[in-house]
Amino acid sequence: MSVYTQLQALNITLPPVSTPAAAYVPFVQTGKLVFLSGHIAKKDGKPWVGQLGVNMDTAAAKEAARAIAIDLMGTLEAACKAAGTDLNGVKRIVKLMSLVNSAPTFTEQHLVTNGASELFGQVFGPAGAHARSAFGVAQIPMGACVEIELIAELN
Repeated sequence: MSVYTQLQALNITLPPVSTPAAAYVPFVQTGKLVFLSGHIAKKDGKPWVGQLGVNMDTAAAKEAARAIAIDLMGTLEAACKAAGTDLNGVKRIVKLMSLVNSAPTFTEQHLVTNGASELFGQVFGPAGAHARSAFGVAQIPMGACVEIELIAELN
């Protein structure tokens, strides 16, 4: 099934690539691998602020991670277009790295990150199964609750 059919079935519209907030580019391709810079959680176009274990719960942060996955797919689509293909040209989502803004006692970073991982599985099927890391960190730029970066392989 087409990635775009899956996105439509999930009622997901991909956003355009965000303008980088610092000195970096949104993605880099080397060979068949595409490396996407970290994307922070946004809600209503603004940083989705919160710290797990202080003023945000796992369920809300899981929604934030899902929102990041949608933003990442928008950037991945732009990277695919630059390579002469579209999201159907993604051979595999290779790896996610998730940073979760966490209090020292919070230990559910893996559950937060499932918000992104599960969506990649829904959209890309078996090609969406990926390796990943989920870390708790003291702070994320602009106070965002979650930041995720992605590596994908193109056909």
